[in-house]
Parts: sequence; structure tokens; C-alpha cells
Amino acid sequence: MKKYSFSSLTKLFSIVILLFFYENVIAQHQQTPHSVNPFWSKVQFGGGLGLSFGSGYTDISIAPSAIYNVNPYLAVGLGLQGSYVSSKGYYDSGIYGASFLTFINPIPEIQFSINLNQSYVNNHYEAYYSQPAYTDNFWNTALFLGAGYRAGNVTVGIAYNVLFDENDHVYSDAVMPFVRAYF
Repeated sequence: MKKYSFSSLTKLFSIVILLFFYENVIAQHQQTPHSVNPFWSKVQFGGGLGLSFGSGYTDISIAPSAIYNVNPYLAVGLGLQGSYVSSKGYYDSGIYGASFLTFINPIPEIQFSINLNQSYVNNHYEAYYSQPAYTDNFWNTALFLGAGYRAGNVTVGIAYNVLFDENDHVYSDAVMPFVRAYF
């Protein structure tokens, strides 16, 4: 019979104990199929879609966004936007941009919003009367401050663009109504 030294028995015993505890530690950290990462449980997705047609007029827009609920009173997020507007024989416009969003809920039914929007604007005007056709490309910054009534995941309200400039030919008015939904 082979004799083992105390040190080799200690090493063997340590390895067996380590493997036993290692297996238990791994089993404790395995996620079940229904467990949710705490970060993603606070994320909501939403945005807007728009489609309008008329006699020679087309307006298509999409604006997806995602917010992170920091707590019941504050949410922050990012959004994208893209729109195309065309009035046959007059102009067409493409607007593409990104937004930084902040929502403040002092009480569950009231929501204040801050939306900083940076957009690239590409306006093309057709020739009419004695004016030649031309294209106007530029960056536009908008800062919308809003207030709305919130019921569940939907908020209805009005926002004011504090950086509005009627010469930019981006927004027709500084005041903009909105309906916002996040799921």
C-alpha cells in the first residue's frame, strides 16, 4: 500500500473542497430563463410614426426612441428621427436627426419634458415664378420644453421650441402638440 504525505493529502482535500464550492457558486449565479437584467427592466421603447397624403402632398416620418427610468420621477433617453415631406412642383425636404430626452414626473399624471434635437435638413425648392430651383442644406438645433397629461404609458401634451426661428424652414411653428407612448 502506497503512503501519502500529509501535504499531498491536504492538497487533495483542498482541491475536492474547492471543486465542491465552485460548483455551488456557479449554480447560484445561473439565471433562470425568466430572470430579467435589472437594467433592461427599467428601459422602455416608443416613438412616433407619421403618414400624410394629400393632393400632390406627402409627409412620412418615423421617430423611434428608448428611455431609461432612473426612478419614478425621472427618465432619460435617446431618440432618432427621419422625415420626408414633398409638395409636388414646390419643394421636397428630408430631415434626419437624433434627440436627447428627459422626462420629469412630479406626480404620476403630469409629465414635463426636455427634448434637445439636432437634425440635418435637406430642402430642395423647385423653380417657380421667376425664382430658380435651389437646395438648402443645414444643421438645425431645437430645444422643446413640454408639459403633458400622462395616463399609463401614454402622454398627451404640448411642447414649445425655445430655439424656434421661422427662417430655418424646419418647423412651421414654435408650438407643437404631441402624443407619446412608451412600452
